[in-house]
Amino acid sequence: MTEKNSRNETIKDNSRQLRGTIAEGLADVSTGAISEDDSQLTKFHGTYLQDNRDMRPERAKKKLEKAYGFMIRLRIPGGLVTAQQWLALDQIAGTYADGTLRLTSRATFQFHGIIKSNMRRTMQAINAACLDTLAACGDVNRNVMSAANPYLSKAHMETYDLACKISAHLLPKTGAYHEIWLDGEKLEDKSGEAHAGEEPIYGVHYLPRKFKTVMAVPPNNDVDVFAHDLGFIAIIENKNLVGYNVTVGGGMAMTHGDIDTFPRTANILGFCSPDQVVDVAEKVVTVQRDWGNRQIRKRARLKYTIEDRGIDAFRVEFENRLGHQLGKPRPFKFQSTGDLIGWRQGPDKKWHLTLFIENGRIKDLTGHSLRSAVREIANMDTCQFVLTSNQNLILADITAEARPKIEAILKKHGVQIKESSGLRRNSMACVALPTCGLALAESERYLPDLIKDLEKLLDKVGLSDADIIIRMTGCPNGCSRPYLAEIGLVGRGPGLYNLYLGGAFDGTRLNKLYAKDVNNAKILKLLDPLIEQYANHREQGEHFGDFMVRSKFVTATLAGNRFHADVELSNS
Repeated sequence: MTEKNSRNETIKDNSRQLRGTIAEGLADVSTGAISEDDSQLTKFHGTYLQDNRDMRPERAKKKLEKAYGFMIRLRIPGGLVTAQQWLALDQIAGTYADGTLRLTSRATFQFHGIIKSNMRRTMQAINAACLDTLAACGDVNRNVMSAANPYLSKAHMETYDLACKISAHLLPKTGAYHEIWLDGEKLEDKSGEAHAGEEPIYGVHYLPRKFKTVMAVPPNNDVDVFAHDLGFIAIIENKNLVGYNVTVGGGMAMTHGDIDTFPRTANILGFCSPDQVVDVAEKVVTVQRDWGNRQIRKRARLKYTIEDRGIDAFRVEFENRLGHQLGKPRPFKFQSTGDLIGWRQGPDKKWHLTLFIENGRIKDLTGHSLRSAVREIANMDTCQFVLTSNQNLILADITAEARPKIEAILKKHGVQIKESSGLRRNSMACVALPTCGLALAESERYLPDLIKDLEKLLDKVGLSDADIIIRMTGCPNGCSRPYLAEIGLVGRGPGLYNLYLGGAFDGTRLNKLYAKDVNNAKILKLLDPLIEQYANHREQGEHFGDFMVRSKFVTATLAGNRFHADVELSNS
């Protein structure tokens, strides 16, 4: 007996190419929400219906509906925006959203707290900045990430250009986005003109689940290339970009208690030339479109398609559609996944400043008016703005004359370039509470305080400046890629987390469960002796995650399907 497709498949099939009844729902003034089916479809348009969970008890007591608001996520391939676009987005944050800009772990912006009556106005303001939100979420290829800062080298710029081409090529062609948000107006918009017609790549069903594509330029693996459905690793020989190793089948999400779900690092499929990249991307997407699991949604990502079918069978089908074989993978070496915080000079003598943005939240606080500082810099119009996959911000392409002016603005607003510790500058957290409906525990609001406690332990043993990757999520979906961290914390319930250790500093190895359902005090109790042992017994140049494996505190996770195996929980 054939299993029925999941409910989401029916919603997509009946959506009239992502239209549903979204327009009618937006016009309904009797509620701040939209229908459940439409809330699935708006994801394809780059927006989620949420509510402020902090306000639920009080609203329920007063017999009011939830405090609904929408999250809007932009599609910005490569993470690059101009000064004028930054100013436009800053104004949107203050006019329609919660007064903050949130940089995501996929190198784009999110706005939070937008009420339904302001949704069209917000979308039109984004469109007026020559940006869009189409396919930032949903069962399609999402925002394409590229190695941070295209101005660093010719290879970085070429890779950025290809990221933009992939994004444009795999963009849904439906006219629904224009009809619903822009009233069908044919404005300048990267999502294309409003028109009816079939989806040449996605068809009527779109993809079984989300699909994420990234491009890395060694030696920095800032995009965590092995964490995504599709990746391209730049191969540079004799200072020339000759092509890309292709990776497939990575992914982070899993479900607590379900060993049939697990994070997975991608396989290296082969090598392609730069002119083949877009076609390779399309053919990988179409195999997943046709082979992906549409019955069991939590097993619908490409990583499970490859697990179930096998990488060899996938390669045969992919190369049959491509019309030729990929070349053999070429050598490369990654050194790290983090961003180099501070000033950096490119080969053209231009300067680039990477600012650490704690958990990606750009806002003004007393004594640290970050949002105002960046706005003032944008008003100078002397640099470009690059969002990184580590939730940080690069002020790029700066002349020597502009550098001291930027430094003076940052100082005036209390924004320091150097951070307090290596742990903090390598930290990342998802939004979680109060807006994410999936969150089981705090993340963005909790991680800074935990790090403050951990910094005391690190300072005690002389490791304040040691680069150690720590990441936290409020649920097991893994938005901040915690399963690749040297220290990973994943929410299980209010104040409780699973603790994972042993990820590779270069992003090539998953971590392993070390302790379940630990609170703040237990996290510190468990990590204190491990940090001390690392300080006293590490080898020259050995990273924390590698030490955890070598010292047998955890077993190395060498494949995603072994993530739940060989777990020995700490009894400390």
